[in-house]
Amino acid sequence: MAKLIYVKTSPRKDRSHSSRVAAYFVESYRSTHPKDVIEVFNLWEMDLPPFDGDTIDAKYAVMHKKTQTKGQQEAWHKVTAMFEEFANADKYLFSIPMWNFSIPYRLKHYIDILTQPGLAFNVTPKGEYVGLITNKPAVIVYASGGAYRPGSGAESYDLQKPYMKLWLQFIGFKDIREIVDDGTQGDPNKAKLTEDACLKAAAEMAKAY
Repeated sequence: MAKLIYVKTSPRKDRSHSSRVAAYFVESYRSTHPKDVIEVFNLWEMDLPPFDGDTIDAKYAVMHKKTQTKGQQEAWHKVTAMFEEFANADKYLFSIPMWNFSIPYRLKHYIDILTQPGLAFNVTPKGEYVGLITNKPAVIVYASGGAYRPGSGAESYDLQKPYMKLWLQFIGFKDIREIVDDGTQGDPNKAKLTEDACLKAAAEMAKAY
């Protein structure tokens, strides 16, 4: 029995293209992996602790091997608890809409909480970064109103996909699979064809995940 964590990052519920495709993935996964556990992390319903001064100072205390103050310890405990919840999975699924060419701010907040020394990564004596979340696959469902694929001439506007892939690789992921539902605000007929293709891809990907 394996555990899949689904990180849902859009607040638009059924109106969200990324959430719809991801829900199709989950449905297919559940039918083909009936013994597995699926846990949904809806970032708009989670109580994300503030990444404030105490948290930042606690992080640097860890990096420089210094003793944390009481306030820093309390802040760090919240961070480690949230990280442990995230790390307690065998597989991951993310659904991510594009907001202003990048990712939703709640997801960035969550990433800032998770990406901590000694938890998500380590630094070697030579100053090299080593990701600590290894041997776990991730599927990312992206959605965007525009199209930013190679050859579109708008590739440089896409900070959504490169950022997510870079972050996952930084913390140790190597098996990263992507489904792209783009052009959702363009021609309705073309958008429908793209989403139908994404739904089919999600169902097939889930079966072998």
